[in-house]
Amino acid sequence: MIISGPMLDGYLPGGKLRFPSSVAVTTPASAVAAVDWLVAQGVDFIKVQSVISHDAYLAAAAEAHKRGLPIVGHVPDTVRIKEVVEAGQKSIEHLMGIFEGCSNEEDKFIKGDGNLKLLLTTQDQRKCNALTELLVQTQTWQVPTLAWQRGGTFLDQRDLKHQPLEKYVPAYWRDVTWRRFTDEMMPDLLRDPLTLRQQYFAGNLLMVGALHRAGVPFMAGTDSAPGVYIMPGFSLHDELANFVEAGFTPMEALQTATSNPAKFLGMEGRDGSVESGKIADLVLLSANPLDDIHNTQKITAVIANGQLFDRATLDQILVKVESAAKQQK
Repeated sequence: MIISGPMLDGYLPGGKLRFPSSVAVTTPASAVAAVDWLVAQGVDFIKVQSVISHDAYLAAAAEAHKRGLPIVGHVPDTVRIKEVVEAGQKSIEHLMGIFEGCSNEEDKFIKGDGNLKLLLTTQDQRKCNALTELLVQTQTWQVPTLAWQRGGTFLDQRDLKHQPLEKYVPAYWRDVTWRRFTDEMMPDLLRDPLTLRQQYFAGNLLMVGALHRAGVPFMAGTDSAPGVYIMPGFSLHDELANFVEAGFTPMEALQTATSNPAKFLGMEGRDGSVESGKIADLVLLSANPLDDIHNTQKITAVIANGQLFDRATLDQILVKVESAAKQQK
């Protein structure tokens, strides 16, 4: 496991943290102190959230660089994506800052005055080309979490009472965590008509395809815990299909979850591919995912940590997961 520890974030207007486990950062000095504390805890990287202030973010990024740790995560609300890239952030999640960086009204979004319609109607191809070139030159990794994006963008269109994976969901996620996120997201979501949101998500797919063709590196991620019915494990298969929908070949999609993360983590010598001398857990399939990426779900066996789990054993594990989910409150 490669672990960030608590995220760095600022306070919401009501004086609370969006995620209670985050480290509150309000000044450049507190940002430096937070990074130093996390380094002392032995974290592998520093993750930033959205509400951290402009100056505190830059201080955190500089301190992380000084301490030899990568900084990853969100593009904070008051920071331009160009600044984030120039500060050396190694990866950006959820395509954050990219559409704003392509807008000729980016200043309004930095001030918190933007909206979805303005975002979609002010895209400037010249700005976007320059931003894409910067992302390629710096090899700033993207983790677009399209499964999460699709689920959140169309949350009001989903039948949350009849989900096929419901039986695996811990009661706390369903009744507390996801209810909270649904209640928080729905008012903002419903301000935008469905047609506008459809245009936005289509734009996400187009953007991912364009950045990929230009040479921006990508990894698969799903943001499972906050994503309503974005289920760990299962959602990764959805994300691979999303990459193919965005224009990746099936092999390129598979690489976002295998060799690309190994490259990102500097672990190519021991992980990321099935080769002699490397550590490789295996998922054995009954059909070729290069013919159809959905074949990644046709799992007949898994080899993990040198142990074979055949289909019957995997099914038994799922039964145990279902049982555990019922018991968790």
